Amino acid sequence: MAFGITRTELREWKDRAKQNEISFLTHFWIDDRFPGCTSVTKVACADIEKLVSWGRNYGLKREWLHWHDDYPHFDLLGETQYRILKQEGLLSQLSRFRVLDKL
Repeated sequence: MAFGITRTELREWKDRAKQNEISFLTHFWIDDRFPGCTSVTKVACADIEKLVSWGRNYGLKREWLHWHDDYPHFDLLGETQYRILKQEGLLSQLSRFRVLDKL
């Protein structure tokens, strides 16, 4: 479940993804399988080949795609999340949730 974002932000993420844009959404997220991670960034795009190609540039594999809610996406966590958001110029998504303070 996503915490710390608005319905508008979620709708905008979905709209950008539907328009075949690489769309980023970071929110609070806790899962016992990933201790120490307090957020996730979902990177979505309706154009699957575009998303897979984008992910390949960062070492992400096609089989890591999630198909939830008709929005194919990669989940970025921890160091991978930080590294990719930094390269994309989107560290503000992490600072908003004070993730940078923990790195």
